[in-house]
Amino acid sequence: MILAFDTYYYDTKAKTIAVSFNDWQDEEPLHIYSEIIEGVSDYESGAFYKRELPCILSLLNKINIEEINAIIIDGYTMLEENKLGLGGHLYEKFDQKIPIIGVAKSQYQSNTSNYKTLLRGGSVRPLYISAIGIDLKEAYNHIKTMHGDFRMPTLLQLVDTKTKEKNN
Repeated sequence: MILAFDTYYYDTKAKTIAVSFNDWQDEEPLHIYSEIIEGVSDYESGAFYKRELPCILSLLNKINIEEINAIIIDGYTMLEENKLGLGGHLYEKFDQKIPIIGVAKSQYQSNTSNYKTLLRGGSVRPLYISAIGIDLKEAYNHIKTMHGDFRMPTLLQLVDTKTKEKNN
């Protein structure tokens, strides 16, 4: 099983969504997981993981970890040489056993390597693909071949959309 995560922040809350699927080309998720938590940390540039990692870990408590083959996060695995991003910290939490692929919509200023740019669906704005625990080229190809005709693959767009739906 592959999981894709995203979190949306509002007021003092964070809504985290994960979709599960089996194949990189799947159009529909197997399951959609959702959780809203209170009291999230403020955003800290260069330390985004402090805000989002607890949200992802909390939602992962609802999922059988043994079934996970890979996780996709909205962000980077490495920010720069020897500085872990959100995906890198998640990888460390699982004792480097679950490959993590980062799909970021914008470039992190000081990151001059550790990623590949991907143009999908005729978009002129790239996605920034990073990886840890899996070869970067392989991770890039997985995201490139995901279902969908637009910049964001169908299932990653679904995760993003679901995070912004109104819930209490």
